[in-house]
Amino acid sequence: MASIDGTLSGLTVRGRCLLAAGLAATVCAAVLREVNLLRVGIFLLVLPLISYAMIARTRYRLTCTRRLDPVRVNAGSSAQVLLRLQNVSRLPTGVMLAEDTVPYMLGGRPRFVLDRVLPQRAVDIDYTVRSQVRGRFRIGPLTVRLTDAFGLCEVTRSFSAADLLVVTPQVVSLPPVRLGGDWAGAGESRARSVATAGEDDAATREYRQGDDLRRIHWRSTARKGELMVRREEQPWQSRAALLLDCRGSAHHGDGPSSSLEWAISAAASIGLHLANAGFTMRVVGDSGDELVGGAIGADAFDNVLLDDLSVRTASASTGLLAGITALRRGGGEELVVAIIAPLSSDDAQTLARSTHGGPSLGVALVLDSATWTALAPRAAESAHRAFEQTCEVLEASGWRVLPITAGTKLVDVWPAAGATHAAETGRQALSANAFAPVPTFASSRQPR
Repeated sequence: MASIDGTLSGLTVRGRCLLAAGLAATVCAAVLREVNLLRVGIFLLVLPLISYAMIARTRYRLTCTRRLDPVRVNAGSSAQVLLRLQNVSRLPTGVMLAEDTVPYMLGGRPRFVLDRVLPQRAVDIDYTVRSQVRGRFRIGPLTVRLTDAFGLCEVTRSFSAADLLVVTPQVVSLPPVRLGGDWAGAGESRARSVATAGEDDAATREYRQGDDLRRIHWRSTARKGELMVRREEQPWQSRAALLLDCRGSAHHGDGPSSSLEWAISAAASIGLHLANAGFTMRVVGDSGDELVGGAIGADAFDNVLLDDLSVRTASASTGLLAGITALRRGGGEELVVAIIAPLSSDDAQTLARSTHGGPSLGVALVLDSATWTALAPRAAESAHRAFEQTCEVLEASGWRVLPITAGTKLVDVWPAAGATHAAETGRQALSANAFAPVPTFASSRQPR
């Protein structure tokens, strides 16, 4: 019974009609005792079965290769899928229907009708996919349906190979601006914490898990109220940390036009911009997860960052404390760029105190996420008040705050991130000249 069911499943509508007609003719011939009608009925019965047997026994040896161009594409852009189907057997194939497996977010499944493929020959297929939604999408495997010359039956064969297409957030090119991160702790000069906190503090930093207890500086520990350790020599380099707020409760809007998508796109654009400018990057999430560019390598950081942001979703965190705690592990001697939604008063105060390198080291893109949707009057007023309070707290602590509303383009507001007062710029320039030429390593002064 299973064999008959399997045969019937391989028959086309034409083949089943012939099989039914042959069965009816055979029954009628048996009732009427008509020999010629019996011959016709047997012929109609046997023809679909013989066609199916010939197709099922045919051992076509087909190979399939797939290439994506490119393998990473920005949301809203197109990618080309190139397929090559090759017949490596000694028999020509019949008519084939090829169908590739594509997620519905990339469009409908492409189908192609292929004529006979001669032995040792190949046929090329190409089609275009496009997604407005970022993510990782599995393309494949390819399914091929073989039919007989009469169109009475078909057999399906599937390949196992599949490829991964990464749809990244939209990345925009940003103009170069002087942000000040290269002055902080690992930049072009010694104008770091010394300018604001004294020489003793310039040679110490907060205790981190794993530090040697023999390096604890007890004088600074008593003064600051937390464990401080002596810093060792480190190469001069520009360092930056990017804080990305993905709290689902703080963002509004749906799909690609939501405030969360704007924040993720801005994180991708700023992260790549700073990495290409020579900064050693850290990307910190609101839940405390961290992506360290120094551990990955400068060459691979761009791809790793885009891969990470392509699958990032709204988090269940209600506060930003975990992210701020992870942010402070950098020691406060780096440029900090925060892309945040409105914060609570406590989180705003904690974030404002997270930078210790001077006013030039904190840049905050604060999203007025309520403008991405329509809220009730009371809810809209509360959300806007939280937005204004977050901006005021950060500005009072010396952060450069860039207010963001729905429809704002990052490329238009980014130049304001490099705006500095003339006095501040002059002070940094004098400090840089005072230590020319630039030494190879930072000061190794060890406090006692």
